[in-house]
Amino acid sequence: MPDTGRAARLARLRFPHPLVLLVACIVLAAALSWVLPAGAYARRADPVTGRSVVVAGTYHAVAPAPVGPFGTVVAIPRGLIDAASVVFFVFLVGGAFAVVDRTGALRTGVDWLARRLASRDVLVIPVVCLAFATAGALEHMQEEIIALVPVLLLLVRRLGFDELTGAAMSIGAAAVGAAFSPIDPFQVGIAQKLAELPLLSGWRFRVAFLAVALVLWIWWTMRHAVRARGAPSALPDAVPTAGEGRRAIVLGLVLATFVAFVYGVLRLGWDFDQMAALFFAMGVVAGLIGGLGIAGTADALVEGFRSMTFAALIIGFARAIFVVLDSGRIIDTIVHAMFTPIAGLPVALAAVGIFVVQTALHFPVPSVSGQAVLTMPLLVPLADLLGLARQVMILAYQYGAGLCELLTPTNGALMAVLAAFGVRYERWLAFLAPIYLALAALAVVAIITGISVGLR
Repeated sequence: MPDTGRAARLARLRFPHPLVLLVACIVLAAALSWVLPAGAYARRADPVTGRSVVVAGTYHAVAPAPVGPFGTVVAIPRGLIDAASVVFFVFLVGGAFAVVDRTGALRTGVDWLARRLASRDVLVIPVVCLAFATAGALEHMQEEIIALVPVLLLLVRRLGFDELTGAAMSIGAAAVGAAFSPIDPFQVGIAQKLAELPLLSGWRFRVAFLAVALVLWIWWTMRHAVRARGAPSALPDAVPTAGEGRRAIVLGLVLATFVAFVYGVLRLGWDFDQMAALFFAMGVVAGLIGGLGIAGTADALVEGFRSMTFAALIIGFARAIFVVLDSGRIIDTIVHAMFTPIAGLPVALAAVGIFVVQTALHFPVPSVSGQAVLTMPLLVPLADLLGLARQVMILAYQYGAGLCELLTPTNGALMAVLAAFGVRYERWLAFLAPIYLALAALAVVAIITGISVGLR
């Protein structure tokens, strides 16, 4: 494991408030639109993925479109509009769980779980990590985790773990699962389609390294949890509005909602609009079953909306960074400048170079699917020219973009989850630094191994 001295130095740093940090990134993006030349690739509709993809070799200069001071500020509401479905999902989820919590059902359920675990409560960490990692590997779970933050907060506090442990075993585990996934449709699936490779090809190779990555992440999370553990916290006193029987029904409703949520996402292709509607309906029904009445349910919903305001706004501010870069017409310029030097490198160095560039590119392009449709059409001919297997090229993209989801402040879901847990960004980086380096080293080993064994 890398030296933890870097983590200690990060712990002594104090980053600006998350909104200040994101606004600074927005301003920087606007400044770059005045410095970098505007450029663009031609694009075409891809019948396989149904997305607009770039055409390799078509990069050309376009008319400059620098973003001025007022345009920079306008990008913030535009970012909120672009991310509106996610923003309102966060609000409605927060409201729904505030209702469930006011009935006393959540506290009852967490207390029951804590008593059942007794001295085996540390086993919660690997179980929860594996659950979120599986969700990350299957459907790239990120924003959806916000729905579970209230439950996780109650659980970790009741067991004596800190809030960072809750973030690590949820958003952290999900990101690791997605980064090393053999099946994630929004990452490896789109990339394989664009590279004209069979879906699930190379899955055994990916699963082997996924297992190692999860062992590392779970061990690191448990190590932190044990070191930072305090006395279990009693849950805040609250007079349940429902009797024991009604609370059990409310808990059953919550469980049924999550079953419907998973089924809708995996089978019905639900987006955030449908998920938000589902949780809102759950909150209303839970309030009525739990004895809050119509007025009490409305009060609890408003309380929940209020509690999630910061997390919701974070997502829109993060999206505004991409809005500025796109308005300034410099995203394609950045991509072109990053990938051009790789063409002259030997195969192994080129593969590692793609990994590094994809990592850096995820800061201005904080969407793995968007990054795939932007870069795959450029990298496929480059890989063929270099003699680099397309499957290995996809590994470099997948690991670079996927692992960067753990640390980039332009990832609105990460920042929103950290805000919901009450974990400061610099504290998260201090925890993350050593294990991120270990996972990045594992990714490089996987890429080199893929070249050595002739992965196709």
